[in-house]
Amino acid sequence: MRNFLTQMLLLTATTMSFASQQSDGSLQIAEDTRSAITTYFTGTLKEQRVKFENSDKIALDAIQATRDSIWAIWRESVDNFEEEKLIPLRQLEYRDVGKWTLPAKLEPNAVMPYYWGLNRVMEIGNNKFPMFLYMHGSGDKQQEWETGIGLSLRRFYSPGIYFVPQIPNEGEYYRWAIESKQWAWEKLLRLAFLNDNIDPNRIYFFGISEGGYGSQRLASFYADYLAGAGPMAGGEPLKNAPMENVANIAFSLRTGAEDTMFGRNILTQKALETADSLAAKHPGYYNHFIEVIPGYGHSIDYTPTTPWLAKYTRTPHPRYFYWENYEMYGRYRDGFYNLRVDSPSRLTASERTCYEMSIDNNTITLNVKNAKYTTTYSQGGIEMFFSKKYTVARKGDVTIFLNEELFDLSKPVKIILNGTEIFNSTVETSLKAMVESCALFYDPERLFPASISVDIRNNTAEVTSVELPGCNEERNGKIYDINGRLVEKPLASGIYIHNGKKIYVK
Repeated sequence: MRNFLTQMLLLTATTMSFASQQSDGSLQIAEDTRSAITTYFTGTLKEQRVKFENSDKIALDAIQATRDSIWAIWRESVDNFEEEKLIPLRQLEYRDVGKWTLPAKLEPNAVMPYYWGLNRVMEIGNNKFPMFLYMHGSGDKQQEWETGIGLSLRRFYSPGIYFVPQIPNEGEYYRWAIESKQWAWEKLLRLAFLNDNIDPNRIYFFGISEGGYGSQRLASFYADYLAGAGPMAGGEPLKNAPMENVANIAFSLRTGAEDTMFGRNILTQKALETADSLAAKHPGYYNHFIEVIPGYGHSIDYTPTTPWLAKYTRTPHPRYFYWENYEMYGRYRDGFYNLRVDSPSRLTASERTCYEMSIDNNTITLNVKNAKYTTTYSQGGIEMFFSKKYTVARKGDVTIFLNEELFDLSKPVKIILNGTEIFNSTVETSLKAMVESCALFYDPERLFPASISVDIRNNTAEVTSVELPGCNEERNGKIYDINGRLVEKPLASGIYIHNGKKIYVK
């Protein structure tokens, strides 16, 4: 029998002491709990390292009411957070301009003005619209910005709310994916998710030329937030924007066949071949519209992209995703879809960790491996094509979040990590999981009521669970079954209590 202490689980109370049910079905969060949640949210908004220590459980029939209450506290916390907000929403034809000051530690003297509005004359009212972030090319920034507003009004035909920023600084900072811009896009997403006129499942990034490079990189980096992305007249080496990450979004990349500068046409063709291969391997995923357009150079027809993207909505809770967690201008993401990285698995800075998750009924199959790139072809000093060598990850910790969209939370959940079953048990729903996932993703679709911590090094998993009456007083090494009966030793796989803690025996 394998070591039955492999999966020790923490114990907490089972009562919903943090809230009371109201007559309209809503929950009233207790004042002390509400204050603790607000403090945690405010700390994360200030980019402070804060923890949310809480052991309260959520009843299965109270998940949505709790989610609504937590989202309301998040909204209030953001509203009270001192920062430059989005300007009021009107028609884009008014050319209303707002501005954000980017953090000086990321980019000095960086003020980013932006146009913001609905690009068609439509009643705003309480209606929900898609949101498009458009990134301009690398010419004179004032001219490029004015071209962007003109295209948004006259050539990007899809009705929606458009955010049209101007690059703050030229030269080395003329990049849409550098860390200062990541700060801006995450702020934009956070505020957009709280805007009642924006559909959180219809957000799209797109751009032309330099904006094409930026939107291609950002599509791979932020795929879990997007319904689609549409770089134009670009073409990145796929090391900078792994195609594997866009399994669940609509991805368009259109470049002229004669657009040879920096190998844009060659790189777009490579993206097409890679996307075709991935789509064949994973039917139903990797929906793409990638085209090397005959007879065109750097100037192409920009009108097909947004109508094609607008046909698609986000899949916020996919049953399959692949995440190559790559460094972009010195920064990694902390999470993707329903996965959070608690400690990295890469052994060296040159490695990237790849997480591939599939969910079938209540079974999670998670493969974690590290990838090393080798350049196989360069052109004009640009590394164009690569091979990858993979090794199974042997270190690191992740948290898998669960919700009622993906799982039957009343039944056991199984985890298979790198081919080995490491967990098979019911999972308690907790306030801690919901609050932490809200702060991590700031996404109304991703307030997860349960979580499982996975230790990749030791192939174990841990959840917050229930302490059984009658078992918590023994600390002398005795073992009990799930019903509290004393046993000499576990003879079958299942859940047991040892030294007052719940363990899973394989």
